[in-house]
Amino acid sequence: MSFRIDERATEFEEIDRYDHGVGWIAHPDEEMQRASHAIEVDGDVWVIDPVDAEGLDELLAEFGDVAGVVVLLDRHTRDAATIANRHNVPVYLHDSFSGVTGDLEAAVARFGDELSDTGIEARSVVDNRFWQEIALYDPRDDTLVVPESVGTGDYFRAGNERLGIHPMRRLVPPRETLGQFDPERILVGHGAGVLSNADVALEDALQNSRRRAPGVYAGMVREFLPV
Repeated sequence: MSFRIDERATEFEEIDRYDHGVGWIAHPDEEMQRASHAIEVDGDVWVIDPVDAEGLDELLAEFGDVAGVVVLLDRHTRDAATIANRHNVPVYLHDSFSGVTGDLEAAVARFGDELSDTGIEARSVVDNRFWQEIALYDPRDDTLVVPESVGTGDYFRAGNERLGIHPMRRLVPPRETLGQFDPERILVGHGAGVLSNADVALEDALQNSRRRAPGVYAGMVREFLPV
């Protein structure tokens, strides 16, 4: 199994479908399990951290017309420019993001505490020169989108966790920023989302992150180092 597959996917695996959105994994066999999402607001579709795939536009069209492509993590430019240009819309970056526009050959728009008058709230999770990350919260249905600090990919989770903290954040979990939410569902940038009892899964991940860190790191050593 490859850690990451860069060529355009010929198909994708649908994940996380609910009334206002859907997600997909363009390369289900890669270890990174890069997940992308689309959220519908009043017939407009906002595409989040996308990895492109054949047939994707047909999936998006089920929810409406693409209004913008959103990058929530400075490292998640992925195929944002390609999809934005195909739909003649901008790539949306948070006001706090710096150094990202050079990676994008597309028109860029900015947003602050709200994603372009959609009612979807934007909250900073990490903001330093190594890591810039924004979470989105949709109060219509208590959907929380977190691109990197939490995930469900194998290398995020310890034991029987449903949701795990990123290995680089295990010792300093984002309790202050993410602990304020009581989500119905959580959509993540790596792996399928948590679509039921997400508030319980998030609290468990945040409260037990440090205690379970040794198991996560040991698993990473076994997975990635030769023996």
